[in-house]
Amino acid sequence: MRVMILAAGRGERMRPLTDTCPKPLLPVGGKPLIVWHLERLAAAGFREVVINHAHLGAQIEAALGNGSAWGLHLAYSPEPPGALETAGGIVQALSLLGDEPFLVINGDVYCDWDVGRAPALALGEDQAHLVLVPNPPQHPEGDFALADGRVTDAGTPRHTFAGIGLYRPALFAGLVAGQPAKLAPLLRQAMARGQVGGELYRGRWEDVGTPARLQALDAELGGAARV
Repeated sequence: MRVMILAAGRGERMRPLTDTCPKPLLPVGGKPLIVWHLERLAAAGFREVVINHAHLGAQIEAALGNGSAWGLHLAYSPEPPGALETAGGIVQALSLLGDEPFLVINGDVYCDWDVGRAPALALGEDQAHLVLVPNPPQHPEGDFALADGRVTDAGTPRHTFAGIGLYRPALFAGLVAGQPAKLAPLLRQAMARGQVGGELYRGRWEDVGTPARLQALDAELGGAARV
């Protein structure tokens, strides 16, 4: 199974840190945030990883190289200034991701969900499997509801999308490469067709979206991020 790490965001809430450093390379616990993902993926047996980038993308390629330091093969999917949103970025990279279901992880989350489970998740007729988490303080209303393993856009309680999902390429049918597109509308359409499964993960998860959250996570992991 191939994996895509989403790393094209500008990181506006992280400014001024992201004025000179792309968000995925911000240090936390003594290493760039994205390296935590790479290490977990490599330990779980993944080998093919696609990383999209836009803002200061050359720095990402220079820092990570071809992935051999982690026993991975990294491929890059450059995007224009401003990036292409989540679905647009995935569509841009589909030629690198192949025809089988693939795992997508937001590059700006820290999570210990077992990525090694992904290849064994049977999608069946579903087009997506989403990992949801309890609502954090900054997002108390949540995103989606979950009942009997099915994710819907209606109902309660609502949970927060973790930024981790397994997708079939067919979910993105009709989208044009190079055009910005959001992921949520596609997911809601698939939910309406009953084609989105999911799970609620109650382990460690953090949306590393602000300097304060970066600093708190860094302190927890025993590093020295400069914020």
